[in-house]
Amino acid sequence: MTFTSLLAFTGLCLLLSVTPGPDTFLVLRIALNRPRAGIAAAAGSGLAALVWAALVGVGLAAILEESAEVFRWLKIAGGIYLVYLGVSTLVKARRNGKNASAEAGASRTSTGIPAGFAAGALSTLLNPKVGLFYLAVVPQFIPQGGNTMLTSMILGSIEAVIAFGYLTAVALAAAKAMVWLQRPKVSTMIERASSGMIAALGLGVLTSAARS
Repeated sequence: MTFTSLLAFTGLCLLLSVTPGPDTFLVLRIALNRPRAGIAAAAGSGLAALVWAALVGVGLAAILEESAEVFRWLKIAGGIYLVYLGVSTLVKARRNGKNASAEAGASRTSTGIPAGFAAGALSTLLNPKVGLFYLAVVPQFIPQGGNTMLTSMILGSIEAVIAFGYLTAVALAAAKAMVWLQRPKVSTMIERASSGMIAALGLGVLTSAARS
């Protein structure tokens, strides 16, 4: 992987992290009453992301070993998924964000630190979209003859650190973060930027796969 590739992936992770999703609102809900438990939930989510990266890395390595052509088609499928993800995020984000923020405000039960960590980990482990994201992205960053597992874990570590950092910031300023995320201008800007980046990446993947 080149430095430019890592920088592009980091930017994508940043945009995805600041887009309100289940993990964001889970941390908000927990941190509203106990910030440390919210940070624990953020840590659990980050660790679970590494588990997904490892699982995807093992699976991709097996596929690449069996057939380069199947791996190529997997890249094309990943590109299509990224385009879909970008478009659907723009359509659904506001509705899902409103529902999730309402649930976060309705639940004010205090959560302990171990319970917060477990909740964050389970939320991410049981979210198949996390696995699909890695499955769509990792193949695009594997150089010719590169180590699939190592690449997956590097990308997973970057995503996990960024997600943990963002979710920790949310936990430390839960009430203010809730107000900020609900501002129409902010949510619109985040939705458009993240959706456009994901869709553009997907189109780039499809173009690259078609030429290979």
